[in-house]
Amino acid sequence: MLRAPAGSLWAVRLFVLSRHAESVLNVEGRVNGDPARPVDLTPRGEEEARALGRQLSGIVIDLCVHTRFLRTRRTAELALAGREVPLVSQPLLDDVDVGDLDLAPVARYRAYKRSHARSERFPGGESLDDAARRYARALRELAAVDAACVLVVTHEIPVRYTLNAAAGSEQLDGPVHDIANATPYLFDDAALLRASGHILALTSAPT
Repeated sequence: MLRAPAGSLWAVRLFVLSRHAESVLNVEGRVNGDPARPVDLTPRGEEEARALGRQLSGIVIDLCVHTRFLRTRRTAELALAGREVPLVSQPLLDDVDVGDLDLAPVARYRAYKRSHARSERFPGGESLDDAARRYARALRELAAVDAACVLVVTHEIPVRYTLNAAAGSEQLDGPVHDIANATPYLFDDAALLRASGHILALTSAPT
């Protein structure tokens, strides 16, 4: 097997970002930004997580990063079943803290987003810009991890923001908006750093 020397221009570090598999609240159409709530996967979600594992079965994964939410850890455990891969929790990649809207219907959450600026905090929670800056910091920390391939199981919004920011979009919510459950998106460390910088640029700009 051909292997590029360490530090070679051909050496590529791989980061596989995935939203968690289908959760109970996905089916119920409710939001959750509190990691203390034990929201698990549905039976369909468990199979999605195993399918993610099959997609990654041909890749040596050195480390798995998940959030403090049960649904991300369960997705990681099922996807990596039978492998000895260290699992590490990263709170910076947690879902948006929606405060008083926790467990509210998705429609109510979206209505609040439409009627408020990104810089405004959810009542009792954080703002979308606050969360985005957390994600930017997390991406910088990921890019510095000493591992050749890292699986990152997180939530829809950080994956969406990373995809759009890495591509240089002028908005974090587009052009890619919908992120399917348990679907892998591949980045190298340069793309993570590019996304991190662009997220910060967008969130510091006037609204």
